[in-house]
Amino acid sequence: MSLFIYPTFLIGQKISTKDSVPVFPDLVYEFRFAKLHKSSAIDLEFTPLVKKYIELFTIQRRTDIARMLGLKELYFPIFEEYLDKHGLPLELKYLPLIESGLDPLAKSSSGAVGLWQFLYHSATMFDLKINSFIDERSDVYKSTEAACKYMEYLYHTYNNWHLVLSSFNGGPGVVRNAIERSGGKNTFNEICDFFPEQTKNYVPAFMAMMYVINYASDHNIKPIKPEYAFNNLDTVHVRYNLQFEQLSEVIKLPVEVIRYLNPAYKLDVITEDEIYNTLVLPKDKIKIYLQNENTLYANSLNRSRIPNTNLLKQKLIYTVKPGDFLHKIAMQNGCSLEELKKWNKLKNDSVSVGQNLVIWKENTISDPGLVNH
Repeated sequence: MSLFIYPTFLIGQKISTKDSVPVFPDLVYEFRFAKLHKSSAIDLEFTPLVKKYIELFTIQRRTDIARMLGLKELYFPIFEEYLDKHGLPLELKYLPLIESGLDPLAKSSSGAVGLWQFLYHSATMFDLKINSFIDERSDVYKSTEAACKYMEYLYHTYNNWHLVLSSFNGGPGVVRNAIERSGGKNTFNEICDFFPEQTKNYVPAFMAMMYVINYASDHNIKPIKPEYAFNNLDTVHVRYNLQFEQLSEVIKLPVEVIRYLNPAYKLDVITEDEIYNTLVLPKDKIKIYLQNENTLYANSLNRSRIPNTNLLKQKLIYTVKPGDFLHKIAMQNGCSLEELKKWNKLKNDSVSVGQNLVIWKENTISDPGLVNH
């Protein structure tokens, strides 16, 4: 389950700990769940475990819920459009809140990425492109289409939405093994004891999240609205190489905002050989972009087709510590031994304590022990 991490420029407001946190008797929860259940294609029930997750979300994670209440104005219309297209229950739009906290750049310890948390091999099964320049797991449109196809497949397999959710979290093998160990039973309550702990808790957490988003105001949680929502954004097709820094200068929009709206592009650049070349911008910037498109295109012709990746990275200085050796430093910093030697003009593998080494890293938060120059 995600830690609900958000881009720093979106974080500027927190819910006061002095805010009133209402407490309701179980009978109120049961009534509200019965009401939600009537209009849901996914069976919902109030249980002690669901109550624990409601308390977690409405007490300990109030600020996270408030941010997601705001971000859903950006993402829910897209989720609903694709779910409806595939004939899937619209309630599945709550799944990415559990998976990623509505952070398209969320990455789990197992390497799952994006709003829907696809692993690399699962993503490639649904034709999501992943290379040095683009990761479509972080694209809301492409990843949502893939998630819908995956959930369609899972429902045809299990014909049970609780097992679809469990399988989406733990994988089809986990559900298949639980069915086998239970002696062929095929409902969540009958087989959940055979699930790993995380998968066992997943459906109750989903139910709790669905409740909390619908009844947030009753828990005195108000949305923290982001600057951009679905209705003030639009898309434009790009026909050439385009670096975000170059675009930022022309349309007067900070690079970090362009990056936030287009998280699939890993190195702040769109390359002309990408099949996927859609750019998301605020509506009021689309006209400015189109007015300057020829100028942007002309500038792109004067730049290398594939940008110098060093320009898209940050230069960091690593100070050699006792016990370090060149292979270890390279492995810890995600580069090759040859790159490390080239960057520092080293003729052999010898380094000494206190020696400063140049390391080029992708333009992310600096790692511990590295000093950004």
